[in-house]
Amino acid sequence: MTDQGPPPEVRAAFGAQGEAVRLAGGKGGTWRIGDLVLKPSEGDEEVRWRSAVLAALPESPHFRIARPVRAADGDWLAGGWEAARAVAGQPDQRRVDDVIRTGAAFHEAVAAVPRPSLLDTRDNPWEYGNKLAFGDDLPPARRRPSALLDQLLTYRRPIALPEQIVHGDLLGNVLFADGLPPAVIDWPAYWRPPAWASAVAAVDAMVWHGVGTGVIERWAHLPEWGQLLVRAAVYRLGTWDAAGWPQEPEEPYRPVVAAIAGFVAGQTRSSQVR
Repeated sequence: MTDQGPPPEVRAAFGAQGEAVRLAGGKGGTWRIGDLVLKPSEGDEEVRWRSAVLAALPESPHFRIARPVRAADGDWLAGGWEAARAVAGQPDQRRVDDVIRTGAAFHEAVAAVPRPSLLDTRDNPWEYGNKLAFGDDLPPARRRPSALLDQLLTYRRPIALPEQIVHGDLLGNVLFADGLPPAVIDWPAYWRPPAWASAVAAVDAMVWHGVGTGVIERWAHLPEWGQLLVRAAVYRLGTWDAAGWPQEPEEPYRPVVAAIAGFVAGQTRSSQVR
């Protein structure tokens, strides 16, 4: 990849014509050329699996998707790049309730998709955070000391919810455009309860986008909501640690963790009274 975008052979493979314009967000490697969006693959097996699922997904009145585009040879990849049709819209991270509703519609549409085997071999900081959040087996001695993360882990209790394929990063990957259903893009797949994906969006909105903690109560009807909020916050903080980034930013998380703790305590008291 260069500052001019995808190389000529990749553009030709996908039939991309026109000026390459770098798009904001992501890791700076996503480009729009005409009506196509191209970006480097971050896992060929996952790209091919995801593209096949999205290509077969029926149209919905509740959400749009960025339809994947095959290369000239029929593959979903060319020269290490993938492509999709551009979709209109911009993210609005303060519209967390609309994001959660859109995610619920998307998850209903993909509920029958079987669990892909690629999830068994994926190894990256986000996968580490995911496993830490749900108490799965972890590589030894990967975590740094973190009082906030330790506090969160004391709130975690066992849950038993149906799992399916979900979108693990909804908040910045739902696009809004006037007169159109929201669009779901950039799908990192996880096998978790759908409401966990909603909890991740809620935590992200509270921590980074000034959305008040009222979002916790507004979605309290979701199953095991308190425990999924705990796991969402552990997921984000655990990923931060595993990525080798500087110490996690505790200040933005601290009031959100306190709100989650209060909600979980309230749920516990209510169950004891019943």
